[in-house]
Amino acid sequence: MSLRYRHGPQSGPPRTAPPEDEPYNIIPVHNLLADHPSLRFPEVRAAAAALRAVGDLRKPPYGQWHPAMDLLDWLSLFFGFQHGNVKNQREHLVLHLANAQMRLTPPPDNIDTLDAGVLRRFRRKLLKNYTSWCSYLGKKSNIWISDSSRSNSDHRRELLYVGLYLLIWGESANLRFMPECICYIFHHMAMELNKILEDYIDENTGQPVMPSISGDNAFLDRVVKPIYETVKAEVESSKNGTAPHSAWRNYDDLNEYFWSRRCFQKLKWPIDVGSNYFVTSSGSKHIGKTGFVEQRSFWNLYRSFDRLWVMLFLFLQAAIIVAWEGKEYPWQALTIRDVQVKVLTVFITWSGMRFLQSLLDAGMQYSRISRETLGLGVRMVLKAVVAAAWIVIFAVCYGRIWTQRNRDRRWTGEPDRRVVLFLQIAFVFVLPELLALALFVIPWIRNFIEGTNWKIFYLLSWWFQSKSFVGRGLREGLVDNVKYTLFWVLVLTTKFAFSYFLQIKPMIKPTKQLLDLETVKYEWHEIFGGSNKLAVGLLWLPVVFIYLMDIQIWYSIYSSFVGAGVGLFQHLGEIRNIQQLRLRFQFFASAIQFNLMPEEQLLNARGTFRSKFNDAIHRLKLRYGLGRPYRKLESNQVEAHKFALIWNEIITIFREEDIISDREVELLELPQNSWNVRVIRWPCFLLCNELLLALSQAKELVDAPDKWLWYKICKNEYRRCAVIEAYDSIKHMMLEILNVQSEEHSILTVLFQEIDHSIEIEKFTRTFKMTALPQIHMKLIKLVEILNKPKKDVNQVVNTLQALYEIAVRDFIKDKRTIEQLREDGLAPRDPAAMAGLLFENAVKLPDLSDEKFYRQVRRLHTILTSRDSMQTIPVNLEARRRIAFFSNSLFMNMPHAPQVEKMMAFSVLTPYYNEEVLYSKEQLRTENEDGISILYYLQTIYDDEWKNFMERMRREGMVKDDEIWTTKMRDLRLWASYRGQTLSRTVRGMMYYYRALKMLAFLDSASEMDIREGARELGSMGRDGGLDSFNSESPSSRSLSRASSSLGLLFKGHEQGTTLMKYTYVVACQIYGAQKAKKDPHAEEILYLMKHNEALRVAYVDEVSTTRDETEYYSVLVKYDQQLQKEVEIYRVKLPGPLKLGEGKPENQNHALIFTRGDAVQTIDMNQDNYFEEALKMRNLLEEYRHYYGIRKPTILGVREHIFTGSVSSLAWFMSAQETSFVTLGQRVLANPLKIRMHYGHPDVFDRFWFLTRGGISKASRVINISEDIFAGFNCTLRGGNVTHHEYIQVGKGRDVGLNQISMFEAKVASGNGEQVLSRDVYRLGHRLDFFRMLSFFYTTVGFFFNTMMVILTVYAFLWGRLYLALSGVEKSALSNSSSNNKALGAILNQQFIIQLGLFTALPMIVENSLEHGFLQAIWDFLTMQLQLSSVFYTFSMGTRTHFFGRTVLHGGAKYRATGRGFVVQHKSFAENYRLYARSHFIKATELGLILTVYASHSPIAKDTFVYIAMTISSWFLVLSWILAPFVFNPSGFDWLKTVYDFDEFMNWIWYRGGVFAKAEQSWERWWYEEQDHLRTTGLWGKLLEIILDLRFFFFQYGIVYQLGIAAAKDHIYFRLVQFLVIILAILVIIALLEFTDFKFIDIFTSLLAFIPTGWGLILIAQVLRPFLQSTRLWDSVVSVARLYDILFGVIVMAPVAFLSWMPGFQSMQTRILFNEAFSRGLRIFQIVTGKKSSDS
Repeated sequence: MSLRYRHGPQSGPPRTAPPEDEPYNIIPVHNLLADHPSLRFPEVRAAAAALRAVGDLRKPPYGQWHPAMDLLDWLSLFFGFQHGNVKNQREHLVLHLANAQMRLTPPPDNIDTLDAGVLRRFRRKLLKNYTSWCSYLGKKSNIWISDSSRSNSDHRRELLYVGLYLLIWGESANLRFMPECICYIFHHMAMELNKILEDYIDENTGQPVMPSISGDNAFLDRVVKPIYETVKAEVESSKNGTAPHSAWRNYDDLNEYFWSRRCFQKLKWPIDVGSNYFVTSSGSKHIGKTGFVEQRSFWNLYRSFDRLWVMLFLFLQAAIIVAWEGKEYPWQALTIRDVQVKVLTVFITWSGMRFLQSLLDAGMQYSRISRETLGLGVRMVLKAVVAAAWIVIFAVCYGRIWTQRNRDRRWTGEPDRRVVLFLQIAFVFVLPELLALALFVIPWIRNFIEGTNWKIFYLLSWWFQSKSFVGRGLREGLVDNVKYTLFWVLVLTTKFAFSYFLQIKPMIKPTKQLLDLETVKYEWHEIFGGSNKLAVGLLWLPVVFIYLMDIQIWYSIYSSFVGAGVGLFQHLGEIRNIQQLRLRFQFFASAIQFNLMPEEQLLNARGTFRSKFNDAIHRLKLRYGLGRPYRKLESNQVEAHKFALIWNEIITIFREEDIISDREVELLELPQNSWNVRVIRWPCFLLCNELLLALSQAKELVDAPDKWLWYKICKNEYRRCAVIEAYDSIKHMMLEILNVQSEEHSILTVLFQEIDHSIEIEKFTRTFKMTALPQIHMKLIKLVEILNKPKKDVNQVVNTLQALYEIAVRDFIKDKRTIEQLREDGLAPRDPAAMAGLLFENAVKLPDLSDEKFYRQVRRLHTILTSRDSMQTIPVNLEARRRIAFFSNSLFMNMPHAPQVEKMMAFSVLTPYYNEEVLYSKEQLRTENEDGISILYYLQTIYDDEWKNFMERMRREGMVKDDEIWTTKMRDLRLWASYRGQTLSRTVRGMMYYYRALKMLAFLDSASEMDIREGARELGSMGRDGGLDSFNSESPSSRSLSRASSSLGLLFKGHEQGTTLMKYTYVVACQIYGAQKAKKDPHAEEILYLMKHNEALRVAYVDEVSTTRDETEYYSVLVKYDQQLQKEVEIYRVKLPGPLKLGEGKPENQNHALIFTRGDAVQTIDMNQDNYFEEALKMRNLLEEYRHYYGIRKPTILGVREHIFTGSVSSLAWFMSAQETSFVTLGQRVLANPLKIRMHYGHPDVFDRFWFLTRGGISKASRVINISEDIFAGFNCTLRGGNVTHHEYIQVGKGRDVGLNQISMFEAKVASGNGEQVLSRDVYRLGHRLDFFRMLSFFYTTVGFFFNTMMVILTVYAFLWGRLYLALSGVEKSALSNSSSNNKALGAILNQQFIIQLGLFTALPMIVENSLEHGFLQAIWDFLTMQLQLSSVFYTFSMGTRTHFFGRTVLHGGAKYRATGRGFVVQHKSFAENYRLYARSHFIKATELGLILTVYASHSPIAKDTFVYIAMTISSWFLVLSWILAPFVFNPSGFDWLKTVYDFDEFMNWIWYRGGVFAKAEQSWERWWYEEQDHLRTTGLWGKLLEIILDLRFFFFQYGIVYQLGIAAAKDHIYFRLVQFLVIILAILVIIALLEFTDFKFIDIFTSLLAFIPTGWGLILIAQVLRPFLQSTRLWDSVVSVARLYDILFGVIVMAPVAFLSWMPGFQSMQTRILFNEAFSRGLRIFQIVTGKKSSDS
């Protein structure tokens, strides 16, 4: 270990002042005299000086003290912090304080000292969590600063507290996930700091007090290590996350230990390592779980959301009681006294449910009780006792009502009195609920009670809620309260009305009839004698299931419309395409000025009512085009120039990204003013066709006066500009190509003077003939075309000019003049010889070819003169159009005003990266898959136009032959491809646009009018082609990448870079970068390359250094690329207590890099995201949102909208991205407003950095339970009183998976994550601490969504098994014979089945969001196209995926992080692979349902009526087919006959593979079979029992069918049991025997097979559960071989329809068409991609 990182008395040479050239991160704090742009800010120097003010503090005894050291060094010498940590936090602190001081308005009086207010606000924010923790525990805070006195020493003291906290946080490594643990450490260290500051004397030694820990790395070794080791030991005892959660303590448990005062008695300070806190769960005297025990069970859903289930079940009970009367409307039934009394039974149910809740609490949380927490146990027992007592009281009182009533035979006074008594008791029972309701109506009282830590409040709430540090005071303000209450009242009213009239009421009549049936001829044993209760139960089951889940449907319907409404009010989707943009383009410049440019306001005018009112008026003007902004633009040239700079930069970047061509750049850009044109030169695509229209107007109005004609032309602003610009340009151009000395030059000058004069005196139409204009127009076009040719023929120019002259003199001028008159007027040459056809002969002098500027203008003039089409298709690229439309639309939306860059909030971006692609290599691009498709070929086909643009750009940059692309332009090619995949380089490019945008904005903020005008001129003169190449000649490829070399970069003065670096950094957490460098992995080189070309990019990684005694030390390291030294330099190195990854990898990775981020906000960006330059311009507006209140709180997470950019690859990707888009836009919008329950999903959200770093970081990391780590940040934020908003005026790109297998893996990951959330403490707390309606919103948008998807599938199961029972048992036959009402009941079920399975409720939000953003017709069209491309098959299939993984995770666990591939999917997936993925989740379930449907068809009397059968089962059949066929329909060439044959071979090989021990699941069936049942090894006892109970359904099936066999003529039952097993063993003998002895029919062979196959399957499933007992016995081998046969059987069943469809001719091409429709309609050659026949020319 090098000496530089060690210090203290024994570490060799003492630490001296840091050298001048020590590497720094952003500002060289150690050397304030360095020449660095940031150091010119006095605020930076002030902050650094404040840190240096050590003054008269007592110097630390060890280590040498240098005058250059500051307060952080002082702390580090006293408390033993590491040098690297001190350096990091020093810069962190200086940067933050400087930024905060820059933001002060008005600026402080003394600009050179640190403002006290800034420091005090920062200290309060940073230590807010600590002070609330102190008051929660009733401890006195150790921050000894009185808010009254303001002396200088206080200033220093604040710095010391803040510095101490940051140093502790910066070195705590994994403890950063435990915020209250950090509070505990800080509490004690602050106390010791106070003692040092107040010069206390140590009683034992009589010396001044010393900290209890000090010395080298003392803090790490003696404070962090012991706790870290405990965390690590606990994780190890979790057996890689497979042990049940209740058996070990995760991060949350270890943290919540510090929520009770016992931590002070037990742990003491310095930390007592002998305390039982450090004993792991396997030890004897250990501390159990703290705060919560996670138990795997579906009961968690009931425990967390008990209020919801109480509501549902009580309404169901009441509704059935009321409907039973059979009246038309419920209020008629409620007038009957009997019904009124019967409804009171809901109280018995309610108390029963409370009892259940208390039992569950006790049953699940018992392991929390220990000697230290006896109160918990007492409370659990008491709650159960009280709940039981209530049941008894209610039951007794209710019974007494009826006994009295039956005695009196009617309702008299006595029973009524008993009813009143019952009601009084009930009133007491619901008192707490009423109280809660009162507090709900006045939320601030509730917040006050929960927020203050008075003992009396704790006593009052002890009974209802266990005391908890988080989840207090979560109520929202009154307005929000009203909004979401109204929403939910609406939803619930609809749902209950619907349920009563369409679900419950229709079921009553058939139920009564079934119960009254006496004559049922049971085909088999009756289970409940005398009545058909079982049949009734089975009839009701699916209805009840649907009743429980259909709030989800109503929620999604209402939220779609509410979301659309909110979106409309936010002005989303007003500019949808280029036409609409053209209408508004002239207001566009003002909008940019208004929103993106900081306004110079008087200091006192900010935020007053008046300024807000003016803003609103201004926005209205902009939005509806009141006022005439372009007039303003013309008068105010600076504004026009600023707009031009921004707009042109956006267009330039579009060109760099190759989404527009060079020609389109010329059409789109705003050219700088040249050629003395008098008007704004709008982009060409706005002026197209306008000149021709003006000409035709002039032709029509031949005799009209000037004023009238000009008035007509000026009606259209673009037409006016086009006319003036065309005239000015022609004039300039014609004079430019003539020699100035020549006579011809002066003739033309005179002609133009005449025209000008006539216009001035408004006699133009009198002087000149309008009919000659078209001729002149034709000749001018000819002239311009000649000038545009690469080889320019001077003779042609001369001829054209002569012709023009002729027309002008002969036809154009109305009064004919003779030659003499012309000569006199100066319109003819003096020398008559010249008239003889030699005019212009010697005068033409064409500008040089290198004069790019001239020819560019000529091209523009040509466009204006000739274009006839209305250029709707510019730009051609869909992506470019979408981006321009979104950007321009967002500028008309409401957003906060932009501050200047210097005054904006600083922020950083953090991206966790592990081992994904950085940049595609040459090999990856060229390697072909088995169909002969390489990635490059694929990209060229999909992004056809972008490839052409790329090649055009390469040629412009000096490429001669096309094959040079593989040699000199290799890097450009690799970058081009990588920017179209989901790679790190794409993400880095996107995030560096922030840097680029901020640099440009900083320039525009400070630039004077001159600078901007000059800049505009310079850029214009450089052009784009000639200039840049010479400027950047040193390396051709650096030009294309180095993002700063945009043309604007030439204008920057140098300070922009300093400002921007202070405001923005980008940290990529490349966890294993160190290891990659050591291994010479190409990834490492590419990351280095990215650092080299992006100066704001930093890479953080974990460095493993092996020391002498085979131990490894771990360091967090931050590196950057030093442009001076031309190499990578290490900036900080902080030692970690041990390996980084204890919990889930991604959050751990984020957490280790979090200490290197800077600024007030941090945006978490994932590896699959992208950003756009024009969106980056709006970032400073977004950050201003932190200053506004949303409701009663300021935001802590700013939600940002995402755009899914992978939608164009295949129809599958399109479905996925449509679904995802509606979720990340419409869904989130509704959640944020009105529901106030948006959490953190998805990644571009911006976190309030200091709020989160003191409250546990930006994700949670406990093993397995936090598998979807990011969503827990949202839970944590809400529980700790944060506020999440959602903003739609800015968007970030995001890639999604594109192949079915990847999508399924992703859905599986999300569903498993949700399964784990069900168990988590966060969901439990939110379910209990939120008010009722927010709890509903929370449930139906997170866990509930998955639970309800599962309910849909369960409904299908319940419905089919129930029908089967009715058919087989004979109830159906009897019921049919005497009523038709059965069909009504069926109708009730069927209606619902339909709604759900068409997946309409997944489609509705998509349609609504689409119609909002693209227009209604477009949305309907899209929806129909999707249906034709079988989107509902896909949605039904993915419902199955979700159900399977969600259910399995809740029951058995086994969730794991699935790395979803980010590649391109165009190759065919083999049958075996599909089978491995979907056999258990889809194929087998579909087979089972199909089997039931078949049997039902053959055995049910109803099914004889074909129509009824179809109506009943069509949706079920659809489900079965979707589940079996989806993987093949969405598989490229899934129905290719040859491939199908080949796949089947491969499948059989896989099944029979007898591989060795090391075979993977992909090779050997056996290995896969074992892996598929892994979850059964980790599940608990209840999980196993439930699994066995579910498997029993197959035996029931067999039991029912055997009864239907003809054998059943024999009397005794037992024989068939024997017969059955014999059939399995000795089938043939038995058949012969049976033919002899019973009336056996051959059809029975089929039926019995149907029965036995499921039985065998059931046995195998049960054997799997009992594997621990069976594996050692001989039985196991036969179980395995039978299981193999079953898998072959299922494989064949699934293969049959696929094989049939492959054999059908024409089916394959249809499937390709369905799968790649998007691509077809864009005219791509996908067929070659799919069939692999490359065209010869490529």
